[in-house]
Amino acid sequence: MNKSKIVLITGGNKGIGFETARQLGNMGYEILIGARSENKGHEAVTLLEKEKIKAKTVVLDVTNPSSVLSAVEWIEQEYGLLDILINNAGVFFEENTPPSELELSVLKSTYETNVFGVFSVTKAMLPLLRNSSAGRIVNLSSALGSLTLNSDSTSEFYNANSLAYNSSKTAVNALTVSFAKELSDSPIKINSVCPGFTATDLNGNSGYRSVEQAASIVVELATIISDGPTGGFFDERGVVAW
Repeated sequence: MNKSKIVLITGGNKGIGFETARQLGNMGYEILIGARSENKGHEAVTLLEKEKIKAKTVVLDVTNPSSVLSAVEWIEQEYGLLDILINNAGVFFEENTPPSELELSVLKSTYETNVFGVFSVTKAMLPLLRNSSAGRIVNLSSALGSLTLNSDSTSEFYNANSLAYNSSKTAVNALTVSFAKELSDSPIKINSVCPGFTATDLNGNSGYRSVEQAASIVVELATIISDGPTGGFFDERGVVAW
């Protein structure tokens, strides 16, 4: 494997993002930890370096256009390309609020990170990904964003009726499909992944899956070969219904 391949992970300083960084780093990739806090980014890099992983911090707030632009400029100056983009940063604010009681501000703030942030970073990083011989984009989605599963009363996700978060992940899947269409004549592949209900800060560590399990599907899609899928939605068992 070309050990100079560069990976940017948004929100990579903790949770699934950090474990993805650890797994890819141990495979020989160079990791860029995208973090809103420079200090937290450096803490994550220090932990990775203890495992002999090559890593650096990139201050990146996906909701701040100037922060995204600065990250692009820095990566371009340092490397001239980006091989893998993992849109991992995400938020969940609403607990179990019924849709009719959801504040508009919560819906907007959820979309700012989970949807607009993914769009902003993907769009901004595309020129760098085009400079790679085989760019890869992985969007962290969720089965909670599956309209099929959310409308099936027998599904385990049916009662998780969190409008802001669920619909934001549906929108992420739509972004994945649209970008895949545009990039179909390029070597770049983009897919959505569902890591499962994982114990992270996002859910107060209430998930039943470990970050190690969750990161496995992210790594798999980040490293797919040239004849692998694009524009799809996957978990560790295979295709997830839209």
